Amino acid sequence: MIESLLIANRGEIARRIIRTARRLGVRTIAVHSDVDANMPFVREADEAVCIGPAAARESYLVPEKILAAAKQTGAAAIHPGYGFLSENAEFAEAVQAAGLVWVGAPPAAIRAMGLKDAAKALMIAAGVPVTPGYMGEDQDADHLHAQAREIGYPVLIKAVAGGGGKGMRRVDGDAAFIDALASCQREAAAAFGNDQVLIEKYVLGPRHIEVQIFGDSQGNVVHLFERDCSLQRRHQKVIEEAPAPGMDLATRAAICDAAVKAAKAVDYVGAGTIEFIADASEGLRADRIWFMEMNTRLQVEHPVTETITGLDLVEWQLRVASGEPLPLRQDQLTIEGWAMEARLYAENPVTGFLPSTGPLDRLRFPSGVRIDSGVEEGGEVTPHYDPMIAKLIVHGPTREAAAAKLAAVCNTLQVWPVKTNAAFLARAAADPAFVAGDIDTGFIERHLERLVPGGHPSNEVLQGAAAALLPAGSSDPWTALPGFRSASEPDRRVAVDIAGHVHLVALTGAPASGVVESVKGETLLFLSGEVWPFGLPVADHVAGGSGQSDGAILAPMPGRIVSVDVTAGEAVVAGQRLLVLEAMKMEQALLAPFDGTVAELSAVAGGQVAEGTVLARIEKEAEKAS
Repeated sequence: MIESLLIANRGEIARRIIRTARRLGVRTIAVHSDVDANMPFVREADEAVCIGPAAARESYLVPEKILAAAKQTGAAAIHPGYGFLSENAEFAEAVQAAGLVWVGAPPAAIRAMGLKDAAKALMIAAGVPVTPGYMGEDQDADHLHAQAREIGYPVLIKAVAGGGGKGMRRVDGDAAFIDALASCQREAAAAFGNDQVLIEKYVLGPRHIEVQIFGDSQGNVVHLFERDCSLQRRHQKVIEEAPAPGMDLATRAAICDAAVKAAKAVDYVGAGTIEFIADASEGLRADRIWFMEMNTRLQVEHPVTETITGLDLVEWQLRVASGEPLPLRQDQLTIEGWAMEARLYAENPVTGFLPSTGPLDRLRFPSGVRIDSGVEEGGEVTPHYDPMIAKLIVHGPTREAAAAKLAAVCNTLQVWPVKTNAAFLARAAADPAFVAGDIDTGFIERHLERLVPGGHPSNEVLQGAAAALLPAGSSDPWTALPGFRSASEPDRRVAVDIAGHVHLVALTGAPASGVVESVKGETLLFLSGEVWPFGLPVADHVAGGSGQSDGAILAPMPGRIVSVDVTAGEAVVAGQRLLVLEAMKMEQALLAPFDGTVAELSAVAGGQVAEGTVLARIEKEAEKAS
């Protein structure tokens, strides 16, 4: 067994490798950028070396710095993880030339599978079915255009050196081809330094199925069954599972045999993944599944394979790199139950999945599930690297049980103040179509409206927040809390400030949902994967329906202006009725928060307004005088 191992990576995968290495008694060395100095993976390694500033091109992507760190620490081997330099054949050769063990695919195999067109040619020669398309050297735009017509639309233009969804365009008709080609080539040149493309027949409603393979230096190759990675957004995997839903034994045998054949064609050693695209419009069939590409490294989603097989793939990597044969034969490998993995990202689905960065004042996960994370509570999500917070891995006896467990995990985890996609993941895992196995790579796009939270608190949130504000032992919410008051009679509702907006809540008496926690002075309601800061409105807030004490009168709810009782420039006194808003057949009078003058008035009788609309602004006399 290797005695010491340098991990040329960071975050979650570095921690994952360290865990297995420590169990096997292997000394570990972390390399890190200066902004990663306090990350968990650095602390957990036996030794650590800083290799440069935050930018990956000046640290994690510089082979010379990594090799220098290996020499400095006396490392015997280098594990590249995934991403960064993991599929860089020149780096692999440099590691070997330095007398170190490369815990990865052979450089020749990386090269053979690194260019999609060359890889497809190899697969054709090996008898592996490939997607119909053009993979030629002639890259003239008119020639490529003619090839697209011959293949038949829709087609997919793909950068031959691409990956991660970059350099990829779907084209549905002839008129759009030339512009899509130019865009794809520009993106490919910028991302990979190679603008060459291939053209494939685009499979409508495709499934993304991949097979985990493993080879050793004795020439043995086995598969560890398939994974389904069809739930994607913009070509990025969101939820992965194993085995694939709807996969019968005959089709599994065919696709896994093809994967082993592909690996043997390049004398593969180590962990690798053969990716296939399947036309599942009539169910999964062996004659409708084609080779797409090979990833010559450990995949992000490898935990689902580990979970259904009970194996440690990083241990297999270290043993194979040490010259040992594969630990098990093909006939000793079996599937147990069902596994799913969701990628928890620091992003906000409500704003189009924009990244969210900042401190992780709260980061809690439910017990009883596997969490692979690169960060901890008290840490930070920075803008320098991939915003994945954690991989959530669950296992169940059936697919339905695994999906329910995944949804429950996503619903109950707690992250603050960074925004996450937890509620989106929970909705996806619980979606009836997903649970039924009715999935393909367009699933999220088709169902986006019902998968993305609306950005407004649900009735459950309103009830939970209002109930949490009741003093202990209080039985009458109407006297326990300050609420809105109309000009004529008490309003039998509770005023609650949720995320800066006041809501009037009529408590139903039903048990409150969610979990209330206090984090750094903020009172938070965690419910269904979302988090809502809440509290009692301030006096001005209650009187005027405003979230601030600046005299702005905001609509506390969507509704219709029934009447406007003041005019611009009119002097008013605290508590004077300004206007009446009607919503859901109930009227709400909005009152002046203090003595002053109506400086602005936008409300018009009969007009419809959205929640939070500024209806008027009252200026204090002192402010007017100044």
